[in-house]
Amino acid sequence: MSRHWAVVQHVAHEGPALVATTFRAAGYEVEVVRLDLDDVLPERGSFDGLVVLGGPMSVHDTGEFAWLDPERQLLAESVADGVPVLGICLGAQQLAVALGAEVTAGRVQEVGSGRVELTVDGRRDPVLGPEYGGLASTSIPCVHWHRDTFSLPDGAVHLAATRTFPHQAFRYGEVAYGLQFHVEVDEALAAAWEPLLPEGTPRLDERFLSEVDAVGRRVLARFAALSLATTAGEAIR
Repeated sequence: MSRHWAVVQHVAHEGPALVATTFRAAGYEVEVVRLDLDDVLPERGSFDGLVVLGGPMSVHDTGEFAWLDPERQLLAESVADGVPVLGICLGAQQLAVALGAEVTAGRVQEVGSGRVELTVDGRRDPVLGPEYGGLASTSIPCVHWHRDTFSLPDGAVHLAATRTFPHQAFRYGEVAYGLQFHVEVDEALAAAWEPLLPEGTPRLDERFLSEVDAVGRRVLARFAALSLATTAGEAIR
């Protein structure tokens, strides 16, 4: 049976990219909900998995973006229902707030090519951990574009960090993940971001982006497989 994933997009230049590519290649149905085009958030229980993407707005901008609070409620309800959830960048911050954590501004921006280091728990994680075949090392190449950061929700497992922003990834329960960094970046998305990145940001190197693409596909495929196995009551191998 086809699995129906709802992917929530907030701005035109932060589309699903590898999320859609990887999930569709695995045989899943992907519905992209464009809040920037006044689409309505999906109803609770109308999807088998939920992905919330990034955006330049803050979680605190509720006066300007009326969908922020309802989106958090949907995230909280989905986690409570055991529905697989993936939050990326703003989506991770929204997930953290939905689970009772705080989002604050960092001292500096973290923008451009980079890597996150896996924690001890991250190395054992079924999505990010190298022993599960998702990665070749204990660090993950990625693209950063944020200044805000989140505290860890009570009960969450800390999975990855950088020196500047220690909270880069967490898992809550078995199938809810928040990733501050971007693993969905493919060649087309990188090209769309290039002219929008802050002045002085080094150009996104083509060779590095190929590595980001390859690792992103593996991480997202592992997340999709874990989600399916967990909701089917199976153990991932």
